[in-house]
Amino acid sequence: MKKPRRSAAWYGKLDKDGFIHRSWMKNQGFPDHAFDGRPIIGICNTWSELTPCNSGLRTLAEAVKRGVWEAGGFPVEFPVTSLGETQMKPTAMLFRNLLAMDVEECIRAYGIDGVVLLGGCDKTTPGQVMGAASVDLPAIVVSSGPMLNGKWRGRDIGSGTDVWKFSESVRAGEMTLQDFMAAESGMSRSAGVCMTMGTASTMAALVEAMGLALPTNAALPAVDARRTALAHHTGRRIVEMVEEDLKPSDILTRAAFENAILANAAVGGSTNAVVHLLAIAGRVGVDLALDDIELGRDIPLLVNCMPSGKYLMEDFAYAGGMPAVLAQLRAHLRPARTVLGGDIAAYAEGAEIYNTDVIRPMSDPVKPAAGLRVLRGNLAPDGAIVKPSAATADLLEHEGPAYVFETIEQLKAEIDRDDLPVTPDTVLVLKGCGPKGYPGMPEVGNMPIPAKLVRAGVRDMLRISDARMSGTAFGTVVLHVAPEAQAGGPLALVRTGDRIRVSVSKGEVALLVDAAELDARRANWRPDPPHYTRGYAKLYVDHVLQADKGADLDFLVGKDTRPVTRESH
Repeated sequence: MKKPRRSAAWYGKLDKDGFIHRSWMKNQGFPDHAFDGRPIIGICNTWSELTPCNSGLRTLAEAVKRGVWEAGGFPVEFPVTSLGETQMKPTAMLFRNLLAMDVEECIRAYGIDGVVLLGGCDKTTPGQVMGAASVDLPAIVVSSGPMLNGKWRGRDIGSGTDVWKFSESVRAGEMTLQDFMAAESGMSRSAGVCMTMGTASTMAALVEAMGLALPTNAALPAVDARRTALAHHTGRRIVEMVEEDLKPSDILTRAAFENAILANAAVGGSTNAVVHLLAIAGRVGVDLALDDIELGRDIPLLVNCMPSGKYLMEDFAYAGGMPAVLAQLRAHLRPARTVLGGDIAAYAEGAEIYNTDVIRPMSDPVKPAAGLRVLRGNLAPDGAIVKPSAATADLLEHEGPAYVFETIEQLKAEIDRDDLPVTPDTVLVLKGCGPKGYPGMPEVGNMPIPAKLVRAGVRDMLRISDARMSGTAFGTVVLHVAPEAQAGGPLALVRTGDRIRVSVSKGEVALLVDAAELDARRANWRPDPPHYTRGYAKLYVDHVLQADKGADLDFLVGKDTRPVTRESH
């Protein structure tokens, strides 16, 4: 017996309630037969002019609608919170969970049978997936796609990665401000997300590797007609998924998360994937822990894209995209169901590498082991992470004296001081930038190199914080220290001059201070007063989990698939 359509409770009843639901929708010109019981598909759109990465989503929404109509469904587009990583203060990450709440409650409240998630900019994809997973209606992702390669003076430049390099060159006196400003105009040449392997492209790649999007979703440029065609195909497929009752819980299994971890290593993906995967896993009840990130430890770096390599996402697309990567990973992939109904292995069938310098074969990788590493010790008892593929090899085994910035404001005020008492061996430590402390855990972990060292030619130092860093960034940066300083973690106790040892080979981050001294410091420690005392920010600070748990809100973990039975009329 066929499962009744969820939308029938809104649009199928021949009473006052059905009359109200149908008649108000008809003011948009929908005819009677649109309410004949066909699947109603929500198109969850994060389009916004304040989210430049997502500025092309209106076009994709129209393509999805064409596909839905063609497959016999009824498409309805609705907006949700849009998070512009480059535009929002204090950080878009503060609002990821708000987006997830918005998506969850919209899907639950409206009379839809399935949903297409249109996102792109860093936090929109995980936020949408978290919300959809918590309701567990059939769902599929279409990403906005990357911008075209940046161009400046005859060469390709990449958002984020080259920005950091150019900025340091200006500070070092090696690049003029005029040239810096000229490069700005050539950086962002089309709609789309960062064209480097930043967090947005990483998450687009991972939802493809998890089977939550159609093949080639990750890399096709935002303005490529093939992405519009992909959106059309997605509209067709979501109608079929509703007929099959194929839900996120069928796809987002432990195996799917493990495939995402393997893929993240192979593409040189963002460290931000860690908090997002942990948060999504919490929504679907998959027991994924921080240490599981090391499942990708020995996977080689196959994608030669910035910041871990030299090419950009447009090149990655033309070289074969994620299907070619999954083909190389075939022996490592776990059997896992996808939105196409079959196994993830089908995504790799017939896939080829068309440029072996952009996508390397397993036999000739960019780097032999590229997975993110988890570090633990008395400085991070609940863990911290580091991205070896974007780090300086010599600094992955390092001991040195700490120079501590208690706040981001202190860092900004002091980092360019000529008398700052630091050397290349110094370990820069930044506090107060975790989920509660900032709040929202901003991308400031890749602290600038002190100006006097930049002028001396130094381009990397060991840096440690409870913050995140942009997926487009590079350097030897220990991130996501848990517990964070504001929550009373040992990071709060570090003082300038303390010695710190990091050994990535041993998975260790250690504060070389006597335990009795740390106990004495702890007795005198007090958290900073809260930055926010009202609204969503207060709700966030009161309920946010630590980074090792995905920084979700404690009351949002899990899902609620109960039907809505109460009428509003």
